[in-house]
Amino acid sequence: MQYRQAETLNQPPRFGEGRQYWINTFGCQMNEHDSEIIAALVENLGYRPAAAPEEADLVIINTCAVRKKPEDKVASMLGKLYTLKEKRDDLIIAVGGCMTQQEDLASYIKNRFRQVDLVFGTHALPRLPDLLDRARREKETVVDIEEDYSGRESLPATRASAFHAWLPVIYGCNNFCAYCVVPFVRGRERSRHFEDIISEASVLAEKGYREITLLGQNVNSYGHDLPEKPSFASLLAELDQIEDLSRIRFMTSHPKDLSPELIDTVARGKKICEHFHLPAQSGSNRILKKMNRRYTREQYLELALTIKETIPDVSITSDIIVGFPGEKEEDFADTLDLLEQVRFDSAFAFIYSPRRGTKAEQFGDEAIYEEKEKRLQALNKIQQRISLEENERLVGTSREVLVEGPSKNNPELQTGRARTNKLIHFPGPEHLTGKLIRIRITEARTWNLFGEAEGEPY
Repeated sequence: MQYRQAETLNQPPRFGEGRQYWINTFGCQMNEHDSEIIAALVENLGYRPAAAPEEADLVIINTCAVRKKPEDKVASMLGKLYTLKEKRDDLIIAVGGCMTQQEDLASYIKNRFRQVDLVFGTHALPRLPDLLDRARREKETVVDIEEDYSGRESLPATRASAFHAWLPVIYGCNNFCAYCVVPFVRGRERSRHFEDIISEASVLAEKGYREITLLGQNVNSYGHDLPEKPSFASLLAELDQIEDLSRIRFMTSHPKDLSPELIDTVARGKKICEHFHLPAQSGSNRILKKMNRRYTREQYLELALTIKETIPDVSITSDIIVGFPGEKEEDFADTLDLLEQVRFDSAFAFIYSPRRGTKAEQFGDEAIYEEKEKRLQALNKIQQRISLEENERLVGTSREVLVEGPSKNNPELQTGRARTNKLIHFPGPEHLTGKLIRIRITEARTWNLFGEAEGEPY
């Protein structure tokens, strides 16, 4: 990913002057924002972005630990970088993120991939410049996975977009779902101060950012650890008053913490987008209890119904785990029934992946992988039908779109997102990027929509 140049800090040029960096990011939006911070930190050392790893003097891999597949990709990438390191001994290779915050995996990377110069965890970003300095001077791999949360607030960010910005509101997670490693690699929940978030959002709006996305492993628990106990709904309501801001998004919401106050706030908000990413994970009460999700399918269904009744044209998206240990056919049938009842606009479904240190790792799993794959295919087939049906209802309607630029698959078309986060393609000039425009929907497909521009951009 290419990053826009960061604001230069008041410090003299350092060892990156005249050199280039390349970052590869795996995982969630919080990881993407971490990479924006990493980009700013290395640019303030003098580095500038490279178009490819082969052109870089510094390669940084920002890892994910939620599933095994991203870990396998990291190992594959490090194998390929070994050849580059052999050709250029001065190349610095660094591996950071959620995967490396786990002590056993940090040791594995250090011992298995001797070409790696630096291994750093999720809490080491404030120390990254000094760590890179050590990595280029020392012969042994430098490792920093200390759980020190200080210094995060003052870090700069090199935004990947000129009109959309990630804005973390809470770090870490206290939920300890049985399958999830996030509390172990991101730490306990730590809310940012209310005033700091409002101030950062206001500055972003003044700089021309049209849209912000509030980030947190569970945004709904924002504020519980602050003295004033502000709610996430009150934070959204205050952000909605920022004059130069056009759109506010947020993710992710835990169903057990989504309050009626928040639903009403989204319904009343002028700039708060009508989209909830609400991971269900399963439709079976038995499996939900084993997952430690702390809600029932009935409670989830009631919540989804309330959202849809309160907010017209809202979209609800979800995450689903297939093949959780002990999942039987009747449990899977309950999940398929949940899809039919809620009618998600889209759902990201994946096969359960055991994670080190989690409770679910101890459950054992007798189900064969081929059976899990069959279930995943069956679920995806149903969800694809529902997604297409939900999109077809929009043909002939008009939607406001924030234009993101040319389509990746057809550069003759422009791409943007509706407030409901649906992707819409339409013919138009490139100078529309970053602007809002009304689009009349003319065609629906499973994953996106097509339309024609109405009126002038604004």
